[in-house]
Amino acid sequence: MLWACAETFVTCGVLVLLLVVHQLWWTNQQARAEAREQVSTLEREWGEWGISPSGGGEVGGGEVGGGDAAGGDAGRGDAASDVTVEGGEPPVVSGESAASSSTPPAPDSRAFAILRIPRLGLTVPVARGVSKRSVLDKGYVGHYPGTAGPGLSGNFALAGHRNTHGEPFRYVNRLREGDRITVRTRDRTFTYRVDQVLPQTAPRDVGVIQAVPRSLVKPSYGYSRPGSYLTLTTCTPEFSSAYRLVVWAKLVS
Repeated sequence: MLWACAETFVTCGVLVLLLVVHQLWWTNQQARAEAREQVSTLEREWGEWGISPSGGGEVGGGEVGGGDAAGGDAGRGDAASDVTVEGGEPPVVSGESAASSSTPPAPDSRAFAILRIPRLGLTVPVARGVSKRSVLDKGYVGHYPGTAGPGLSGNFALAGHRNTHGEPFRYVNRLREGDRITVRTRDRTFTYRVDQVLPQTAPRDVGVIQAVPRSLVKPSYGYSRPGSYLTLTTCTPEFSSAYRLVVWAKLVS
């Protein structure tokens, strides 16, 4: 009996260990590989369009530009219920819609832009919607439905995993004022500069992704005038979804 209990205990321990390895290592490997492939696909397709990184001319076999992704399942099933990635329906916020972008639509969950954050060494595709299954769990960054498109007036608001499934936003807490962030689409590359970091707010603080972003929980964080903003949202602290971390940047070119 004692030996059987010991075997059961060891077996359970091994299963738990395998589950942890799957969540913390294997999901990251899979998602990062898929995200890298998607970035390569976009750059290859944009090169065929003959668009330079700045959108200013032809380049032979170059990279840059961008398609656009449809928001098919962002508001269904396991889509975000708050300002990041938990289940339910995503908020629809005011502001110029990403649909007003000149880039053409593409199939659901297909990336339409590439986000680069040099300080973090991060290059990741951006897709329409914040569905966990079809966007975030692929290692992509998701574009909140109803928020502005890249480079447009309003708030281009994005969500990404902090841990597991590629964890593209794991180290966004390291961003500081003045850090550069670029968003490349098929048409051109937009450059933003980090302006504010809200270290912690409530999960349903939807004010942070409004057209003029301002925290409803901590009103001292945010803005009072229209502009062209970029918002990054993720869970905090690490390995928890108790709160949300928010980074705001302003368009500079």
